[in-house]
Amino acid sequence: MNNRIFLSSPHMGGAELDYINEAFDTNWISPVGPNIAGFEKDISAYAHNISVAALTSGTAAIHLALIILGVKEGDEVICSSFTFAGSCNPIAYLKATPVFVDSEKDTWNIDPELMRDAIEDRIKKGKKPKAIVLVHLYGMPAKMDELMAVAREFEIPVVEDAAEALGSSYKGKKLGTFGDIGVYSFNGNKIITTSGGGAMVSFNQDYIEKAKFLATQARDNAPHYEHTHIGYNYRMSNISAGIGRGQMQVLDKHIEYRRQNFEFYKNLLRNDDRISFVEELNETFSNRWLTTIVIKQDNNISPRGLREFLEENNVESRPLWKPMHMQPVYDQAPYYGNGTSEYLFQHGLCLPSGSNMTDEERLRIETCLLSYL
Repeated sequence: MNNRIFLSSPHMGGAELDYINEAFDTNWISPVGPNIAGFEKDISAYAHNISVAALTSGTAAIHLALIILGVKEGDEVICSSFTFAGSCNPIAYLKATPVFVDSEKDTWNIDPELMRDAIEDRIKKGKKPKAIVLVHLYGMPAKMDELMAVAREFEIPVVEDAAEALGSSYKGKKLGTFGDIGVYSFNGNKIITTSGGGAMVSFNQDYIEKAKFLATQARDNAPHYEHTHIGYNYRMSNISAGIGRGQMQVLDKHIEYRRQNFEFYKNLLRNDDRISFVEELNETFSNRWLTTIVIKQDNNISPRGLREFLEENNVESRPLWKPMHMQPVYDQAPYYGNGTSEYLFQHGLCLPSGSNMTDEERLRIETCLLSYL
């Protein structure tokens, strides 16, 4: 059988081992060391000189962000429904309640008008949301002008989940830098990886310093271990940060390769009116982390049928995210929707999109897609 084609596998650039070997040679193996500071500096320079805390995951970054913004038990937090569970699980960690809001059809991200409706309704019910977690899905920028206008009107802080969108931009500004706090992920399947990892970013330096404090078990400044706050073991290791430093050197190349994958699929399927893609709006730039399609289902084709056909040929694909308001664990949470994310889940599919995909692999995928369609 042919080798497996993965949805989005890690792609090393070559310099990662230099930083890792340096860490071993100098014995900086713990969650402190020069690679961490170097990686944070690299991210900062890439994203408009924003302040950065390198952490163990994007989920950890969201958790700390909500703590820093004062979310507590019994509070409510607005959250995109069409997203990965890591966006909303930290709300539950704090025993707060997620209030899910559906997507708009242009970008598949949180709908500004529905978000306004949700905020106004929660206020009428006596609970003004404490924060907003908005997501840039699959690297596609959300409608940030409209969303931030609503957030500022109601004076609700924004956690900008750009876990899938490092390198994407809106009107020339990098995603992750619009909200009060931004979040990146460096999981193994992301545009760049530290094997596992994430970062919290903010132009508020105090937020970042507090995140670093909480991420290192909230140890107070004392010769012994003194704690006046509950802390977490969320700081990135110097080894992982070394991988990240090497990855930052190839980030723009990885984005270029992913965008080439999108163009490959779009050109291949351009004459099939049963297939549609999510397109960039004016003045937006997507890293095209994953290429996604929506299939107009008929008696001959379906997302499930295509996914199973690809699997038979050892090609990985994946349904779009199942909306959080449809998940059993969150089925009692408030939800404000119009059916957009449910439709996308039922009709959508993620196609192999790795930046290390070869011409031979693209040819195999092309053969499979054309054969099935």
